[in-house]
Amino acid sequence: MSDKIKRHEFLKSLGFKGASLVAVYCGASAMSSCKNETGITPSSSTDFTLDLSQAAYSKLNTVGSYVVTQNVVVARVSSTAFAAVTQVCSHEGRAAVIYSGGGFYCPEHGATFDTSGKGLNANGSRGLTTYKTTLTGNSLRVYS
Repeated sequence: MSDKIKRHEFLKSLGFKGASLVAVYCGASAMSSCKNETGITPSSSTDFTLDLSQAAYSKLNTVGSYVVTQNVVVARVSSTAFAAVTQVCSHEGRAAVIYSGGGFYCPEHGATFDTSGKGLNANGSRGLTTYKTTLTGNSLRVYS
């Protein structure tokens, strides 16, 4: 004799309320893969200055490096240029964007963007909010 209970018998033993709860829970978790789970939105008003002589931002003295501060990804894209975009991916609204391989990338679902924030694939099609940068000495201003 087997002690295993069949799924139908199990749900029947829960009654209508239990079965409904299981269905709602399972259905909701299966449908949540592409919704904005974090509620983070890009800031439309940004204005801050980074001191590149400070250890926290000194990575920006090297081409190809980046830092994330205040939900903004700031990257050194060449010896004379920087790019700054929101860390919030337009695909799902998650703060996950990084700088990699000469562009911006969201590892959550593979959204890719160029240094001007333009989406390069379907998941990045909405693009990213971008910010201006100005370097004066060791001070890098990032602003809207």
